[in-house]
Amino acid sequence: MIEKLRGHYGFTRTPFGRDLAPGMLHRHQSHGEAVTRISWCIAERGIGIVTGEVGAGKTVAVRTSLATLDASRHAVIYLPNPQIGVRGIHEAIVTAFGATPTFHTSRLIAQSSAALTGARAERGRTPVLVLDEAHLLTHDQLETIRMLTNHALDSDSPLACLLIGQPTLRRTMRLAVLAALEQRITIRYTMPPMNADETASYIHHHLNLAGRSDTLFSDDAITLIHTTARGYPRAVNNLALQALVAAWAAGNSIVDEKSAHTALAETAED
Repeated sequence: MIEKLRGHYGFTRTPFGRDLAPGMLHRHQSHGEAVTRISWCIAERGIGIVTGEVGAGKTVAVRTSLATLDASRHAVIYLPNPQIGVRGIHEAIVTAFGATPTFHTSRLIAQSSAALTGARAERGRTPVLVLDEAHLLTHDQLETIRMLTNHALDSDSPLACLLIGQPTLRRTMRLAVLAALEQRITIRYTMPPMNADETASYIHHHLNLAGRSDTLFSDDAITLIHTTARGYPRAVNNLALQALVAAWAAGNSIVDEKSAHTALAETAED
């Protein structure tokens, strides 16, 4: 079906996909602001918190920032699933630097700390620890992060750490038991949705990447998609692709408001 869809619209690739290189991503305002803050946090070896609703583009912004790093000067440790316990964090750090995690927990903690400080002091590389879905982290895991960033009598950090999660992460960080970690936060950024103009630009950008620079979506269709998706990129992707399929199934060359309504109805059924 994908090949038929491409042929119908003359696409060179399927639009609204997730397999875009960082340089191909749409640079709307919130994306750009997030990338700037994340890059600064890494340069300062700080702790950054980036939050937003599901599909707001948090992970995409982080991926863009990481793509700009010099691999000879940075070592990225990316944890997509925080449900690995405290031990899992330490094991990931040790493994990232080519060592085998020790069985004893107390030694493992020392081993991971030594790996982080050694990467910077001996190899001149800044470790960058990225924890996605960070709203699922336990208090013990968050305390572990604080301890990992505690270095040189609390005057320096051997690593940069990024916590990426849903809005509940902000509320968790305000708890009194996490006050010591909260005070170490270097940047906080909440990703807002795109406005109507940015959604229109976003849709046209993805169509351009697929080989269509002419008008393919009517203004009414884009408005409906923006309103329904509330400006969140992932939802815009899903609705726009479904609208393309609806227009193709109806034999139309333009995605109009009717096709967008059909897409909305089919998505709601899912």
